Amino acid sequence: MKDTLTIDAIRNCLEGVIPAAIATCDPDGTPNVSLLSQVHYVDGAHVALSYQFFNKTRRNILAHPFATVQVIDPATVAQYRLHLRYLHTETGGPLFESMKAKLSGIASHAGMQGVFRLMGADLYRVERIEEVPGTTLPPPVGRRSLLPVVRRSCERLAACADLCELLDTALAALKDDFGIEHALVLMADEAAGRLYTVAAMGHAVSGVGSEVALGDGVIGVAARERTPIRITHMTSEYSYSQAVRASATDAGVAFAAREIPFPGLAEPHSQLAVPILAGPRLAGVLFVESPQELRFCYDDEDALATLAAQMGAMMAALPQAAAPAEEAPAGGAVAAGGGAAAVIRHYAADDSVFIDHDYLIKGVAGAIFWKLARDYVHHGRTDFTNRELRLAPDIPLPYFAENLEARLILLQRRLAERCAFLGIEKTGRGRFRLAVQRPLALEEMV
Repeated sequence: MKDTLTIDAIRNCLEGVIPAAIATCDPDGTPNVSLLSQVHYVDGAHVALSYQFFNKTRRNILAHPFATVQVIDPATVAQYRLHLRYLHTETGGPLFESMKAKLSGIASHAGMQGVFRLMGADLYRVERIEEVPGTTLPPPVGRRSLLPVVRRSCERLAACADLCELLDTALAALKDDFGIEHALVLMADEAAGRLYTVAAMGHAVSGVGSEVALGDGVIGVAARERTPIRITHMTSEYSYSQAVRASATDAGVAFAAREIPFPGLAEPHSQLAVPILAGPRLAGVLFVESPQELRFCYDDEDALATLAAQMGAMMAALPQAAAPAEEAPAGGAVAAGGGAAAVIRHYAADDSVFIDHDYLIKGVAGAIFWKLARDYVHHGRTDFTNRELRLAPDIPLPYFAENLEARLILLQRRLAERCAFLGIEKTGRGRFRLAVQRPLALEEMV
């Protein structure tokens, strides 16, 4: 037997593929053995067990805080006993939410959605691990190490000069280096309690501009709790059927018409959402999914958390690097394009913008576009700077400058998808141009 094993060395046993067994005893020494839905990796010295029922096991643990858990490696069928000491139970927060999401996938996979309900996450200290003697299978051949992949991807991100390049490079790294086919990057608008999609890969529609509320699904929970959320099996509890729907209507136009459908897979069997932190604040979420069960393991979670950390560091640094170049004045007027005038309709209630009755964008990005359109129509301006937008009193920008960069990217990509005669072209660091090929007619809707 080995007594120097670590949890990190056997994390593959904790994916929930094969149920674990837990042994406890009551104060009189009577043993009890039952199955566990989930043994969750916390760190190199701790695991958490799912607390779902107030049963014999639960009563034993509260009376006598020691347990032995037997886990099995699904690839080699090697068995290990974890000797644990109970510390406390968490009923909310990052650990609880992470276990709740994973348990939801396990429950759906087992047809136990109405039975597997997490009441708490029981935290244990790992006192000792021993290997159970027995016949095992050889480990899988050629298992890929993600360390060089992470290093290569982070080097690619570190070379990016602006936020747009950073987003595109992150998606390219996921596809080229990690072999991930479906991914999104969402930026946070904490003041509004939402995240909005700015970059997407691998879906039938891009979904740029689609929104997810904090706490909604895998992405929203990862953002709210600032912790990775990973699901290894399909579950309807964390699916996204549409963008978040507002409940009110305005001027006879339903807010439902101002939604951009979420671009996720119709039947994702694996999902992983990792928060992107820029210093102490939430910058966004990196989200990947797959139609394959168990596509993302603990190693993938670690790797993408490292990638997201690099993205967050770059997001915090890039705006300051670009600031000195924004002092250049905006450009002057140009002749209007030909053809029938396109009607630009703006609703002040939520800064939503429609072009020829087709929804474009809302919120901060909508306010930005409305300013650009007004300056173009009333003053003939086409060239602008990021700096003047930051200072514009009619654009409700949060304090953080990164929000402007992300909103401009969002607006640029929505125009590229939805409008052939309007576009935003970058003309230098902190400078851009509104490219107009048809006359514009403005309508302000109160």
